[in-house]
Amino acid sequence: MSTALHPVPESAGEEGYDWRRLHPVTPALRGWKALVAFVAIVGYQMADVLRDVVGALGPGRAWLVVLGAVVLVGLVGFVYSALAWRVMRYAVTDTAVHLRTGLLFRQQRQARLDRLQAVDVVQPLLARLLGLAQLNLEVAGGTGSAVQLAFLRDAEAESLRAQILALAAGVGPTRVAPAPVGDPEVGVSVDGAAGAAPGLPGAASGLPGAAPGLPGAHPAPVYEAAPERQVYELPMPRLIVSILRSTPPWVLLVAFVGVGVASIMAGDAGALFVIVPGAIGLGGYVWGRLNSGATFRAAVSPDGIRLRHGLTETRTQTVPPGRVQAVRLSQGPFWRGPDWWRVEINVAGYGAESATESVLHPVATRAEAAVALWLVLPDLGVDDPRATLDAALTGRDDDGGFTPAPYRARWVDPLSRRRHGVLVTRTALVMRSGRWWRSVVVVPHERTQSIALTQGPVQRRLRLATFVTHSTPGPVTPQVEHLDEHVAAALLQEQARRAREARAVAGPELWMRTAAAGLGTAGDVAGAQPPQSPVVDAAPAEAAPADTAPAPTAPAPTAPAPTAPAPAAPAPTAPAPAAPAPAAPAPAAPAPTAPAPTVVAPVRPTSAGPVPDDGGRP
Repeated sequence: MSTALHPVPESAGEEGYDWRRLHPVTPALRGWKALVAFVAIVGYQMADVLRDVVGALGPGRAWLVVLGAVVLVGLVGFVYSALAWRVMRYAVTDTAVHLRTGLLFRQQRQARLDRLQAVDVVQPLLARLLGLAQLNLEVAGGTGSAVQLAFLRDAEAESLRAQILALAAGVGPTRVAPAPVGDPEVGVSVDGAAGAAPGLPGAASGLPGAAPGLPGAHPAPVYEAAPERQVYELPMPRLIVSILRSTPPWVLLVAFVGVGVASIMAGDAGALFVIVPGAIGLGGYVWGRLNSGATFRAAVSPDGIRLRHGLTETRTQTVPPGRVQAVRLSQGPFWRGPDWWRVEINVAGYGAESATESVLHPVATRAEAAVALWLVLPDLGVDDPRATLDAALTGRDDDGGFTPAPYRARWVDPLSRRRHGVLVTRTALVMRSGRWWRSVVVVPHERTQSIALTQGPVQRRLRLATFVTHSTPGPVTPQVEHLDEHVAAALLQEQARRAREARAVAGPELWMRTAAAGLGTAGDVAGAQPPQSPVVDAAPAEAAPADTAPAPTAPAPTAPAPTAPAPAAPAPTAPAPAAPAPAAPAPAAPAPTAPAPTVVAPVRPTSAGPVPDDGGRP
């Protein structure tokens, strides 16, 4: 899909930006909840006054007064919405997205593209019925740092998302199309947006616009959405069963039954009112999981990981490559039978309260969980990533080369001691914990924010320590408890050095320009295959050349190979030169012997090794 954006030079501000307007119904869609709440509160507080008015004027005339008050409030709201829309504008530049709002109190916010963490297209139920969407630009800064462009037409939101991702990636428009400049009072022409110039798609009849050939007409950049490839999708039956097999509903149900039985036996019916808030909480939990996980699917593209989900409120997320700070795979006790896992991520812009946006897969099989982890970290830095992941998910002690907690840690954690462990690879830090509620956390070295050791009084007595890797706010808390204090101290020093070295060689922020520097891009993810993944076996046929290309075996210099199959093109036109072509993949012959040639480079893990019990058992 491609759309030409036509800025309005006459509305440029003092900074020289091309300011564009949001949809006219934006103030109404954003303020109707507050208006309804205000009317409800005022009506409740003035109930006695309303009864007196009805008694004095009579039912018929009283209803006319109420109707007049409602009309007056509606007119005031309409005038305010119109004035607020006139001052609500946004502008897109090569370095940032600017937003101006406020009628009485002016506010201007900006989202720097070099700090862009994710781009989300959100459609609440009412906006979805009107064909509108909200564009959320998540930047590094935690909760409240997002810049929200609400509301835009669907086509305009998708086109603007493609433009912002392209600018943040460091690439220009796909092509340039001639376009006239519209009247500044009309606004921007974007695939049917109100105010399109006559002759353009979506132009409204009777609206003024600049005719082609007028002075000031200039070409408009066209940004095409990057191609994508779906990697997994969550079936609705699995989502429903997973909610029924979750722990919170059963805990609340047992509590309800206990309170009800106790109330009946005690003869106190007042205690039953305690069930009402609990029932509301249970319903909210079930509906939240169902609404956020419905139609969940993930795809990969050169501009990042694309997630789509939602039942009443649909959300389309695009997380650029390298923006994920940490990944957690968790499993409750009732999910062990079907071997399901929940995959969550930390992204700098989402914050700790963004539980819906921080889910990479709500209910994943083990194979899908491996694919989800592979999307974030294609190179796990080990010889056999599948065996390492299995050891992290279900292993204990020193399985898979993990450094476990010493035997003396049984005094502080007798149940989960054997599950606590840490593994250091060339590219990431892997931490596992939990016996009943299993958890595996993966933190890339270059995404390490800071590290620390903590010791409680009992841990100091047992010579134990907790190793903590500080990450951005989110659902993932990377830490491993009850390590030997000497091993934890050595790990602290080594991880600080690894983080510095990894950040020094990390790719530039303009990720689509990394091909020029010989670095891997998200295109590797779009073309490569995870090891032994049944999900990717069902990929479309056009992606097959990327799977068989030897380029992924050399991640650095051959990253653009899956997206540029130019060397293979001359083979059909020149039969003679095509003869040596089959010999070209010769260097990739050892690839089938590697467990995952398209995902990781064969590197031995550099773990600190198992901690020998020195006999110092208290």
